[in-house]
Amino acid sequence: MNEIDFAVLGTGGIGRRTLEVSQHKEQLRPVAACDRNGIALDRDGLDVEELLDATEGNIAGDGRGDTDGPDAATDGGVATDSGGVKQTGEGAGIVASEQGEPTATPIDDVIAVAEDLDAVLIALPNLEHDFIPRIADRFADAGYSGVLIDVLKRSRVIGMLDERAETFEEAGLTFVCGAGATPGFLTGAAALAAQSFVEVHEIDIWWGVGLKSGYKDNRGTVREDIAHLDGYDIETARDLSDDEIEEIVEAHDGVLEFHDMEHADDVLLERAGICDAEDVTVGGVLDVRSDEKPTTTTVTVTGTTFDGERATNTFELGDETSMAANVNGPALGYLQSAVRRNRAGEYGVFGPAELMPGF
Repeated sequence: MNEIDFAVLGTGGIGRRTLEVSQHKEQLRPVAACDRNGIALDRDGLDVEELLDATEGNIAGDGRGDTDGPDAATDGGVATDSGGVKQTGEGAGIVASEQGEPTATPIDDVIAVAEDLDAVLIALPNLEHDFIPRIADRFADAGYSGVLIDVLKRSRVIGMLDERAETFEEAGLTFVCGAGATPGFLTGAAALAAQSFVEVHEIDIWWGVGLKSGYKDNRGTVREDIAHLDGYDIETARDLSDDEIEEIVEAHDGVLEFHDMEHADDVLLERAGICDAEDVTVGGVLDVRSDEKPTTTTVTVTGTTFDGERATNTFELGDETSMAANVNGPALGYLQSAVRRNRAGEYGVFGPAELMPGF
């Protein structure tokens, strides 16, 4: 495969780690990145180390950005009492980098150079149900004919993307949805484990995450997860202040446990023909105060084999692999697979399980 030029929308925890991990992928060349305040663009490839150093602890936005506005592009940040953002350079976020330029329309600026991009990874919070689909609309409307990939979590968003499949196909756009860890890496693992069976009865995904980089660098991710706690939903979580989130974290001693989450693994496995969505359960434990995983991440797939035996296949992640390794590594792997499909003329909407062996 030839070199892949790609952009990252959002430079909070997920976006930053995407850029960092890409340095270990020889075929990938990040040429653009944006947050709500600015854009960095270099067609010969960004200086990722300089960009990350300049923006360390200096992320534009507080995870609740104006997600209805055209300039919303962040998944984390450090808010100040004045409502601004902690700064370590001149300006917040990307504009603190010598490669950064301030702009009021960062996503539009990326779209303006999209014809030079093989792929765009959307590392934005989905705190509006249709936010990611609306971002995709803007690329399709502009005639973009490459790859879009996201790490969204919500089941209901997949249907919104499927409604756009024909539009994407006409534009020559290949969209891979839910391509992080879960959904994404673990969805693919479940699809592979299901190959042993002629009938799948149930799939249970149980994850453990320790945030090595801390809560303040992952505000958007934590906020989205809080929406799965009892008594909260995506709307109430979006409206929480930073102090209120801190209070929730404190009330749980820094460890949040989730059960029966609305994670897109269920509909993604169903659309791939693995099992019914109702047969998939997702839960996990998030420790926002330690880089140690609070529980081992496992995928268990129970089914019946062709010779009538009922069995369970179990896939387990090493406790030493970080959230960044399990989110961004697979996301970039799916990105490369999507570029191959796009170059072969395969357009539309794909889930991670559809990139695995067919069931």
